[in-house]
Amino acid sequence: MRNKLGVDMAQRMAQPEELLDEDRHRAQCYRLISRLLARAPEEDLLARLRALEGGGGPIGAALGALAEAAKSATRETVADEYLDLFIGIGRGELVPFGSYYLTGFLHEKPLARLRQDMAQHGVARAEGVSEPEDHIASLCDMMAGFILGEFGAPLPLAEQSAFFDRHVRSWAARFFEDLEAARSARFYKPVGAFGRAFMEIETAAFEMAV
Repeated sequence: MRNKLGVDMAQRMAQPEELLDEDRHRAQCYRLISRLLARAPEEDLLARLRALEGGGGPIGAALGALAEAAKSATRETVADEYLDLFIGIGRGELVPFGSYYLTGFLHEKPLARLRQDMAQHGVARAEGVSEPEDHIASLCDMMAGFILGEFGAPLPLAEQSAFFDRHVRSWAARFFEDLEAARSARFYKPVGAFGRAFMEIETAAFEMAV
């Protein structure tokens, strides 16, 4: 079984029981971002989003706004918005790839460095996938897998931090800011706010812990 963005799911292992609740929550946040940006959400995911309750702080506010956006959205309207934002005719309003944000072009050195680190951590690209692995959804999916131990043992925090710094921190916050401000973004505006707030929290936590 393979996911849409190129990580070979056959490598993934059972989630260990000894994970801290904080790490499970982090992995859930990464997975939610990945799921929303890999493709337009289906009705089952929209239904779950409508049931979210906001809370205090930037994360809670973003989740509350996302719940409200989901209540006024349909599968069709969100699919159209996703098309405008990320696919378009020729290209979408945003190009959610690390190489593009860091160099202005796809398939550049940041992607080569990512592939080297993927190989080091035992993460393989699935056959038949045309999109580069430095898509923001793919990177968030990898981070969740490292936390949960889906590519072997859970990755130590220092190694999570190193991967995050090399391949996520260097550009993801700018992408989420652009998503918040995108002309086509309605449902995806709070997705951008959620992603930006979560990246800020991860950055601060890694700086304190490592």
